[in-house]
Amino acid sequence: MNIAWKEIKKNKARFMILGSIIFLVSFLTFIISGFSNGLSQDNAAFIKDLPKGHFYMNADANETYNISKIDEQLADNILTDDHDAAALSIQMGFMNDSEDKQHSVAFVTSTESKLFESVQKGEVVLDRSLEEDGIKIGDILTNNQFSGEFKVKGFVDQKKYSHAPVAYINMENYKEIYRVNEMQLIFIPGQEDAKDFSGLQAFSNKEFLNTIPSYSAEQMSLNMIIWFLVVISGMLFAIFFYMMNVQKIGLYGILKAIGVKTISLFYMMWNQMLFITVIALGLSVALSQGFAKIAPSGMPFSLTGETSIQLSCIFLVIGFIGATLSGIQIKKVEPLQAIQQGEA
Repeated sequence: MNIAWKEIKKNKARFMILGSIIFLVSFLTFIISGFSNGLSQDNAAFIKDLPKGHFYMNADANETYNISKIDEQLADNILTDDHDAAALSIQMGFMNDSEDKQHSVAFVTSTESKLFESVQKGEVVLDRSLEEDGIKIGDILTNNQFSGEFKVKGFVDQKKYSHAPVAYINMENYKEIYRVNEMQLIFIPGQEDAKDFSGLQAFSNKEFLNTIPSYSAEQMSLNMIIWFLVVISGMLFAIFFYMMNVQKIGLYGILKAIGVKTISLFYMMWNQMLFITVIALGLSVALSQGFAKIAPSGMPFSLTGETSIQLSCIFLVIGFIGATLSGIQIKKVEPLQAIQQGEA
C-alpha cells in the first residue's frame, strides 16, 4: 500500500485524469439509470405496485391486453373459486375538465378488490399528477363517449400506466364508454405457479409489463446504454494500467529481483484502482442523489440508494477485472530481462 500511495503522489496528473474519466462515466451511468427507473415507474407504476401474482388474458389476444375479452361465465367461476382474484380492464382515453381541456388517462375498472380503488357510478379516482394540472376533489369531468359526468372523488399516489395517469371508474360506466361487457384481464395475487384455465394465457407481473406498448423497447434501450458505459469503464482501467505497466517493466524486474512477490505487485495495482474508483464513485453518487433532489417534479427520474449501491459494486468489480487483466504481464516478467529492457 505504501508503494501504491507513493506512485499515486508521484504521478498525480495521470491518476487524476483516470479518476476524472471514471467519475464522468459513472455519473452519466447513474443519471441514465435514474431516468430508466423513472420512466419505468411512469410507464407501469400501476402494475409494479401490485403484489406478485399472475395476470390472465384471452389466449387469442396475441398478448395484447386491450383486445382481450374473457368469457363472463369463466370469469365468474374463477372469482368464485378464488376470493382474492379480481377481474379488471384497462383502456387509454381522455377526460375533459370544466374548461374543456383534455387530459389523457388510462381508464381502469375492476371487480370488488382491496387491490384496486372502489368507485361508485359517476365517480372517478385519479392519479395525483392530475392534481398538479389544476383538477381538485369535487370537480366535474366528462368524456365524449359517456352520457353522464364524473365527479372527482379523490387522488392516489404513483398510479401511472403507459405514461398516463390512471383514472379508476365504476364498471358500469366503463362498459358504457367502451361498449363492452367482458373484462380484459384477471389478476390472482400470491401465486408461485400459474393456474391452468382453458382459453386463458398466464403472465407473471414482469411478463405482463412487456405487453405494455413501448415498455420493453424503452427499457432495453436504456439498459443497453448503462451496460455499455459499465464496459467502457472496465476497458479504461485495463488500458490505463496496461500502459502504466509497460512503462514500469524495469521497475517490476528490480522489485522481483530483490524478492517482492508477484501477488504484492498485484495488490499495489488493486489498491490504486480501489483508491481511484472509490473517490470517483463517491462523487458520482453524491451528485446524482443531489440531482434527484432538485429534479423537477414532472421529470421521470428515480434513483434509489439501493440502485446506487448496486451500480457502485458493479463498477468496482469491473474495475478489478480490468486492472487484473492488464496486470497479467506482471506475472510474466523475468527480473533480468525486464531490467535490461528498462535500461534500453
